[in-house]
Amino acid sequence: MKKIEISIQDNYFEVLPRLDSIKPARLKLGLTQQKLASLTGVSTSMINQVESGRCQPSYATAKKIFEVLGSLEGQSSMKAGDICSKDITKLRTTDSLHDAIKKMQEFSISQIPVFDGSDVVGLITEDGLVKHMIDSDETQRKKIRLSEVMEPRPPIVDYSIPVKTLVPLLRFSKCILISKHSKIIGIITASDTLRMME
Repeated sequence: MKKIEISIQDNYFEVLPRLDSIKPARLKLGLTQQKLASLTGVSTSMINQVESGRCQPSYATAKKIFEVLGSLEGQSSMKAGDICSKDITKLRTTDSLHDAIKKMQEFSISQIPVFDGSDVVGLITEDGLVKHMIDSDETQRKKIRLSEVMEPRPPIVDYSIPVKTLVPLLRFSKCILISKHSKIIGIITASDTLRMME
């Protein structure tokens, strides 16, 4: 709920959202009128009257209602850092195709980010490995370095990004890396978002 601040002779007033947005916001958060009343310190009948348009609350009461709804809305929207897997399986550019195959089998995963020092420089995926396995034997796989066959680096997003904005991104990318203060702290795959939706 966006609020605008305006100044009238050095006094700041917030222009609050429309009163008819209270009920949809409350329902979206799964709150009863009674629960919202208890959180805002007003009576249930006052919430009922405001939502039905039969009562015009004071500025202070309306502000309090919107503050509570805004605070709960912020808490309820999960962030990327909340659902990412903190245990990241990593490969290095100097690792071989053979190393990547072994690691994918060992951890039963379908994509692994490739690092050069602390920087993510690429991605190895199951699909990519299958293509290279067809064209090489085991001896060659031990010689081929990942720097030669890796796919482009996956997207990196900040840990505070809302999860709902990541779903479209996962349609185009096998995984998303999560960073905090420029350091990679986790990874999100399509299976992570499916678990969250369940």
